[in-house]
Amino acid sequence: MSVAKPLPHDAARLHVTGAARYVDDIPAPANTLHLAFGLSQIAAGRITAIDLDPVRKAPGVLRVWEASDLPSDCDCSPSAHDEPMLAGHTIRYLGQPIFLVAATSHLAARKAASLAKIDYQSRDAILTVDEAMDADSRFGEPRIWQKGDAGEAIDTAPHVLEGEITMGGQEHFYLEGQAAMALPQEDGDMLVHSSTQHPTEIQHKVAHALHLPMHAVRVETRRMGGGFGGKESQGNALAIACAVVASATGRPAKMRYDRDDDFMITGKRHDFRIEYRVGHDDDGKLHGVEFLQLARCGWAQDLSHPVADRAMLHSDNAYALDHVRIESHRLKTNTQSATAYRGFGGPQGMLGIERVMDHVAHALGKDPLDVRRANYYGDFAEDKAQSTPYGQPVTDFVLNDLTETLKARSDYTERREAIADWNAQNPVLKRGIALTPVKFGISFTLTHLNQAGALVHVYQDGSIAMNHGGTEMGQGLFQKVAQVAASEFGVDMDVVKITATDTAKVPNTSATAASSGSDLNGMAVKAACEAIRDRMAEHLARIHQDEPADVVFRDGEVHVGGNRLPFAEAAKACYEGRVSLSATGFYKTPKLSWDMIKGQGRPFFYFAYGASCSEVVIDTLTGEYRILRADILHDCGASLNPALDKGQIEGGYVQGAGWLTTEELVWDDHGRLRTHAPSTYKIPACSDRPEVFNVSLWDGRNREETIYRSKAVGEPPFMHGISVLMALSDAVSACGEAYPALDAPATPEAVLKAVRRVRGVL
Repeated sequence: MSVAKPLPHDAARLHVTGAARYVDDIPAPANTLHLAFGLSQIAAGRITAIDLDPVRKAPGVLRVWEASDLPSDCDCSPSAHDEPMLAGHTIRYLGQPIFLVAATSHLAARKAASLAKIDYQSRDAILTVDEAMDADSRFGEPRIWQKGDAGEAIDTAPHVLEGEITMGGQEHFYLEGQAAMALPQEDGDMLVHSSTQHPTEIQHKVAHALHLPMHAVRVETRRMGGGFGGKESQGNALAIACAVVASATGRPAKMRYDRDDDFMITGKRHDFRIEYRVGHDDDGKLHGVEFLQLARCGWAQDLSHPVADRAMLHSDNAYALDHVRIESHRLKTNTQSATAYRGFGGPQGMLGIERVMDHVAHALGKDPLDVRRANYYGDFAEDKAQSTPYGQPVTDFVLNDLTETLKARSDYTERREAIADWNAQNPVLKRGIALTPVKFGISFTLTHLNQAGALVHVYQDGSIAMNHGGTEMGQGLFQKVAQVAASEFGVDMDVVKITATDTAKVPNTSATAASSGSDLNGMAVKAACEAIRDRMAEHLARIHQDEPADVVFRDGEVHVGGNRLPFAEAAKACYEGRVSLSATGFYKTPKLSWDMIKGQGRPFFYFAYGASCSEVVIDTLTGEYRILRADILHDCGASLNPALDKGQIEGGYVQGAGWLTTEELVWDDHGRLRTHAPSTYKIPACSDRPEVFNVSLWDGRNREETIYRSKAVGEPPFMHGISVLMALSDAVSACGEAYPALDAPATPEAVLKAVRRVRGVL
């Protein structure tokens, strides 16, 4: 079988040679128009006067659109219909698109956009969570989920702690920026090429903007140069703009954001402040915990409700909490509309409980790992399983054994003792170590999104083509799904081709998100392959006087009636026998039931697990630090492709560490994002990875019936970066008695401030 083999990414050669084609590489017709937005320069207020004549008269400009010129409101929202493509007269954040320019070149459009003369009447902007709370500026009422009686459990516990942690947002910084191109077709139809994780949503939004049925809009996505959630909804505006211009002019239209515009216009990860109150005993066992989660959502709703829900859903992480209360506020501010980002709120919720564990351990003078393990879920049979705060039984918990294995492999105990000795002898450089767990729920929390379709063709020469609703953004989804098809037909990988994601081939698809790409699309492709294979087996068995159940597809051959036919010969025989060699496949995730208001049910099909151990060293004079070593053991079930999965784990860890250390988003008092370029916003570089980086896969199969019993691996590894923040906290703890209370991102400045605070200097 092709599954479980560590095969390289299907487009690896194309990537490294520069031959991989992205939206901006698609040859554009000679008469293509290039677009740019004119952006607001205030965060809140109204436009009192606007003069776009200099824009219209600029070289190369064909036409300029204001909100009143559009064929509709051109809503870009993935949820609440509250994101008009152009602002009109009301400004809600600095960087909001006000007008649209169509010109003969990208540079001409951007230059022209800068010539607008706009007068504003500013009002006080709401920029922070505190300002939003004071102004009661929010999306909906606070959501409260609870289990047991947290207040009573805390009040009667032997020890009570209170604290808070703030965590910043995060820019996606995909290598390929946002891009789209629209090509007008006959009879008003539209073909859109978009760098998007959600082609069906692009189709829906373009159709809405142009007053067309969805069948009149076709969206194609071959690949993205990274997405990380930033292309789930943020590409809508570009695709709609291109379609509007193409429809109005009859000419192709293309748009891509420069990196600076991308930063200023698009949403980021939601930044959070989490306040907590916890009661515990002398062993560190939690009796009760209360969380107040404040999420800064920005000017529009976007996906903030499901993001904040998932933060609540992961407030337990790996810990059995019998008495817990989680209160969530989704706050509306005059900043970019925060959006999906790898983990989709899960990392924020998980970081809250990990801070609690770290704080409790410090208060008791215990090893934080001992406190974490004292609160783990148990390995119980299904009839005795403990349940999450939202009522889902945890029946597949593997972290007790997994943590013990990683602890031994990483020499955690010995290294912790050695670090203590080091810190006692070194006044300037301090080391820290932390081992933290991950339990991440897999499924869309909006239940109806847990479905996928596929289309598979077997040609008479034995070659196989397929299409599914998932999108390729570098994660290797296409290769994994191709491995599924090759395994089902028993052929080599070079026989199978997956074509670009296309709404005309597979309709009504969900976004490639929630780590569900392989789970959903792999099963849909498997269903289609099985349908074709069963037809072939029946026909060949009849010809060779065999039973269909005894026909075997293996090693590029079909074994039937004592004969071994090359697969190509078998396909040709079936074609000549008038057997249909094309099939659709469909899959919907079973066992899901979820009430998001009550916070009760089974939102997840299963959980993915893992643990990471990080060691760091800090310079107490400057706050600078290095990650010295990382050991990760991650649960991918029966991995479809161990090489790709390890790559996802390594990348997820580094990206998670970046969120919690170097990646700092800074807005000034006027709402202008100041960290809007690579010169001021620092993602981790290759040199920031650990010098020793050990990644292994946990040996186990998914207990639920997923595609070949594998587990999702896109988002769960991101949370391994939490061990870096906890290791930094451990290192700072060596500087004094006080708890470091290290917030994120823990930049060198923040680390230095924490060191001074622990030493009583501040």
